[in-house]
Amino acid sequence: MAANAMVEKQLIAATQIIEHQLDSEINRLDNLESDDLELIRRERLVAMKKRQEKKQEWLVNGHGTYSELYDEKEFFETTKKSDHVVCQFYRDQFERCRLVDKHLEILAKKHFETKFCKINAEKAPFLTDRLKIRVLPTICLVKNGKTKDFIVGFTDLGNSDDFSTEMMEWRIARSDVIEYQGDLMTPPSAKSGPKTEVYRKKTIRGKNDDSSGDDDSD
Repeated sequence: MAANAMVEKQLIAATQIIEHQLDSEINRLDNLESDDLELIRRERLVAMKKRQEKKQEWLVNGHGTYSELYDEKEFFETTKKSDHVVCQFYRDQFERCRLVDKHLEILAKKHFETKFCKINAEKAPFLTDRLKIRVLPTICLVKNGKTKDFIVGFTDLGNSDDFSTEMMEWRIARSDVIEYQGDLMTPPSAKSGPKTEVYRKKTIRGKNDDSSGDDDSD
């Protein structure tokens, strides 16, 4: 009996020590978490303030709408004012250009952080030649004043006229000119099935020679 009582006493003492240590650790974590939360709160407030200031700047620069640029000078001014620009080079008589319009109008409202616009290739001959644009529609993707990538025709969009806005969004996001939360390695149309080969992003200033061809007139 005496031995059992001693063991029980030791177990109680050990349990009390463990509980005390656990309480101390909980208090320490509570204090640490409180400090961290306060720091996170302050950082988030600063970030929110900067974001709001940025939104005001975007609003002044016409973000949130899909607008038309009327000449080459306006194109260069736009790429200087906005860090991220998505610009379609089009021609009025091309039906596929009008298809692109519909998708970019939707994305312009969703991605306020990026300037979405278009320019008639016939009114910008110098710029079209400089960027080596040969196929329409071509979407020029600009980041920090530099042409980063091009979406030429519908090849990167499933090579079909009935691609989704989500597919367009994913392809633009591959060039890092919009904020995107999805999987950049898998296009939307392939998420429910086996993975397909995806477009390999390239940093370019003009269109590759092997992409050149006649204008796409449906």
